[in-house]
Amino acid sequence: MSDNAPGQKTPETLQTLKKWAATVYLCQLLTFTLAGLPLLVGVALNFLKRNEVQGTWLESHFDWQIKTAWVVLAGFALSGLTLQFGIGFIILLVTVVWMIYRIVIGWYALTDGNPIKNDKN
Repeated sequence: MSDNAPGQKTPETLQTLKKWAATVYLCQLLTFTLAGLPLLVGVALNFLKRNEVQGTWLESHFDWQIKTAWVVLAGFALSGLTLQFGIGFIILLVTVVWMIYRIVIGWYALTDGNPIKNDKN
């Protein structure tokens, strides 16, 4: 089996890539204690390894994580911009709850060895 063909990965390579995905979920979780920096590190890791997961079940996790990062960053920015109008806290709360949901769903699917089932990510 060649590691260069999309979707044709050895079990060892898939296990290593699964650890990368787990690291990104951890980075997303650490966002709650270390502000936004871990979120940015996580999305950078996604883009760094994205070609390697192409065509595998892990691709859905990377897509899921990337979308999570961008929407959370937008939610944080929007909440910051609207705090003075009284709705910023609500936007922040919705963003945090949505992020927790995405981390939990992704983590459980990853640990079970399953792709994210939502094809729209």
